[in-house]
Amino acid sequence: MSDWPLEDRGVAYGDGLFETVLVRDGTPLLWEQHLARLARGCRVLGMPLPAREHLEAPLVEAGAGLSVLKLILTRGSGGRGYALPETLEPRLRWRLDPFAPSAQRWRHGVRVRHCRLRLGIQPLLAGLKHLNRLENVLARAEWTNADTAEGLLCDAEGRLVEATCMNLFWQRDGVLETPRLDRCGVAGTLRVTLLERAPIREVDAAPETLERVEALWLGNSLQGLWPVARLDDAEGNPLRHWRVGPSHRPLQALAHEALGYPAITP
Repeated sequence: MSDWPLEDRGVAYGDGLFETVLVRDGTPLLWEQHLARLARGCRVLGMPLPAREHLEAPLVEAGAGLSVLKLILTRGSGGRGYALPETLEPRLRWRLDPFAPSAQRWRHGVRVRHCRLRLGIQPLLAGLKHLNRLENVLARAEWTNADTAEGLLCDAEGRLVEATCMNLFWQRDGVLETPRLDRCGVAGTLRVTLLERAPIREVDAAPETLERVEALWLGNSLQGLWPVARLDDAEGNPLRHWRVGPSHRPLQALAHEALGYPAITP
């Protein structure tokens, strides 16, 4: 992948989109869901969607085993200030790297914390994986201890949205739920898949909700589904512990089936 020119609008303004795709033995997983999200992003931003053969071209370089393909699509260069260029020449770049999931986290679960940062509300961009990720960068900077796997984010009105790079799922009173993503946040491709395969309700919920749930998970299309064993507040003080076990496995098995990962037994 060549260097970006300084005048590229993705570099200058975050004017673009990206996808990170798990590739197994040269086959991209959840590929149709990734393409659908990219297409929606192109419609919202008013950019042409690259031809499918151009998006799939990097896959010829994928060897055996697992790798992660990162696709970055920008509006290209041009335009004065924030004004759009008269002629659009989008720029597509990619990178392919070896990948290994955190298998220990599948079995034993993870420790997570609430973040102080609040996500801005912008319904037009809700669900998209656009290049403006500064909020996530600042949220991730809130902790440095290696024992904490992720940070949970609320929007500016105090509703749960997501983790810094994963979606949230929980079971409350026997019902599977996930935050509604119509104001902000990224609609992950694994989330889309689980909504199709399991009876998961999309809800508005306050962060205190998580202290009353029977089980909590984080997931994305690279790592699969991690059970949460411990939830901390924004200062690192424990709020709730869960014993990871049989109640966590059915939803995890659905996620791992979609990604070709092994099912985890209690």
